[in-house]
Amino acid sequence: MNEYQSENIRNVALVGHQSCGKTSLVEALLFSCGATTRLGNISEGNMVSDWDDEEKDRGLSLSTSLVPVEFDETKINVLDTPGFTDFQGELKNAIRVADAVIVVVDAVSGVEVGTELAWEYARAYEQPIIVVINKMDRDNANFEEVLEQLRNQFDDYKFVPIMLPIGQEADFKGVANALTQKAYYETGSERSDLPDTYVDALEEAHMELMEAAAEADDALLEKYFEEETLSFDEIREGMRKASRSPELKTVPVFAASSTENIGTIPLLEALIAYTTAPTERSVRIIRGDEPEVLQGPHSDDGPLAAYVFKTLNDRFVGTLNYFRIFSGTMSNDGRYHNANSGEDERFNSLFVMRGKEQIPVQTLHAGDIGVVAKLTDTKTGDTFADNGSDLKIAPPEFPAPLYMVAVAPRAQADSAKMGPTLSNLCDADPTLRWRQDRDTRQTVLEGMGQIHLDVTLKRAASLGVNIDTDMPKVPYRETITGNAESSYTHKKQTGGAGQYGRVDLKVEPTGEAFEFESSVFGGAISQQFVSSTEKGIRGVLSDGVIAGYPVERVKVNVFDGKEHPVDSKDIAFQIAGREAFRAAFRKAKPVLLEPIMDVRITVPETMMGDIMSDLNTRRGRVQGMDTVGFKSVVTAEVPLAEMLRYGNDLRSMTGGRGIYTMDFNRYDRVPTYVQEEIVAEVAAAAEQ
Repeated sequence: MNEYQSENIRNVALVGHQSCGKTSLVEALLFSCGATTRLGNISEGNMVSDWDDEEKDRGLSLSTSLVPVEFDETKINVLDTPGFTDFQGELKNAIRVADAVIVVVDAVSGVEVGTELAWEYARAYEQPIIVVINKMDRDNANFEEVLEQLRNQFDDYKFVPIMLPIGQEADFKGVANALTQKAYYETGSERSDLPDTYVDALEEAHMELMEAAAEADDALLEKYFEEETLSFDEIREGMRKASRSPELKTVPVFAASSTENIGTIPLLEALIAYTTAPTERSVRIIRGDEPEVLQGPHSDDGPLAAYVFKTLNDRFVGTLNYFRIFSGTMSNDGRYHNANSGEDERFNSLFVMRGKEQIPVQTLHAGDIGVVAKLTDTKTGDTFADNGSDLKIAPPEFPAPLYMVAVAPRAQADSAKMGPTLSNLCDADPTLRWRQDRDTRQTVLEGMGQIHLDVTLKRAASLGVNIDTDMPKVPYRETITGNAESSYTHKKQTGGAGQYGRVDLKVEPTGEAFEFESSVFGGAISQQFVSSTEKGIRGVLSDGVIAGYPVERVKVNVFDGKEHPVDSKDIAFQIAGREAFRAAFRKAKPVLLEPIMDVRITVPETMMGDIMSDLNTRRGRVQGMDTVGFKSVVTAEVPLAEMLRYGNDLRSMTGGRGIYTMDFNRYDRVPTYVQEEIVAEVAAAAEQ
């Protein structure tokens, strides 16, 4: 691969709902520029960007793939992102490092959940957006209908068609360029004259395009008013400015069929003409602890600023770190400072990836995207900067995990390696977490959905660690709702020195986690045995009394007792305190507390009734409803126990069109009938 200077580089993130044809579009782009000799096919498992075995088996993209496309002396770094909502972390990081976002929309299905999610992230990072209405050759494909849908759904954006379809469904045979008013037929790159039936529509589209370009620049607007026309170059320059303008928010729209390779040559031309060089991009940084914006233009001579947006762990190759250079250059065999870890890393092998193919390079310039192997102290989200610099690229804000499983090593040999392997996988994917839950005594792995965690565990297996899963336990708490007293005498005589201790105590509810106090007077229990009593009581807190869950919000007052001058010992008062507390706890109307989550669910309006009915079955309390575009948003408080597998159920109810977020709110009392079931299950498990 040639070495490309900054002005001849473009970085685009290919985003959209699953199955909208992003990966097939990458295949068509590669084939059109001569990088491949045949179009890959998902059913045959020979796609360049979906090269992982798991992706081939599932038939969908599971991670962002870097595919550089060389066209017209320009390198276009295409980031093919997963459309499945479980992989939002991959999507966010790809948008973070791109300079334009291509939203691929199915010409039949139109705007879907994945479309909206990608659009939301592009908006958050003020990225220029290009829309490709794909699959124009399919039955029921309708360019105008999808365009109208986009205009209604994202009504603060201005959509300007650049390529109009010539025919549609089985008659789709090419695209017409609104700028040049020429046609591209089939897979060809030759411009042809328009059919007579399209002349008026293209003339109208040309005027709309020229007006949109003129609005972006005062000089262009003045010329347009005076001469009523603009040159092709002026229109392209105006559209570049219009698409980057936060006020105008202009979106160029294209038509294509990726599987038939129609419309891809003009799309390649447009990616050069309508997107800007990466050095123009401003980037959000953190200097010290303060957020800043590093303004463009950037150059090779500027301070080094490179962001690691993806990490792959391979058992044989080692770790691969994907990075975007915002400023400065990076070369093979160079040493670079990781501003996050504080360590210097040597780049022994620098290359670019085309799917899984590694293409060695000597130097990468400002704005380019590359990969380095076998770094030791670098993970996703890190920044490479000059030594002594306090500059860090600001990472995206990632959503909290929504789905969890309990994990355990399958064999003894997996036990020692499970923790480090999970840590490496979580370092590579910011939407993954793992933790030891002290309350349930389980190791818990958390992610965005079942497929996300399934893929993670298969990656762990490929790294040599086999892990079994189970349903995670809900971290309930135990507390009391009333007051009670109890007395317990521990007496043990075995022939020699015995054990003796008596404790009288009372319990009552409190707002604190746990309180202990002593009101013993007159020397009934000496201070050292009061401490022993407290130690015995605290030993019960983690294991609970009625169901084995931690105890909180209880106040204990030891008010009396009795000791023996010879037989009283520390262990005797620990046992007496423990048993007295258990007895009092059982008398004081004990209850279980459960975590209550704030849940926000976004679904199409037509599905609102099903969602509301389902929430009622989950003991949910609806807090509000709102309408955003064509979507309904429900906010509710729902017990965590009812949400452990909600992602699967929501996907089933909505056909994948529903999404949700979930955050911890508080602990609340478990209903009596539910508590009885939980206690009975614990008792049955204990008997077994």
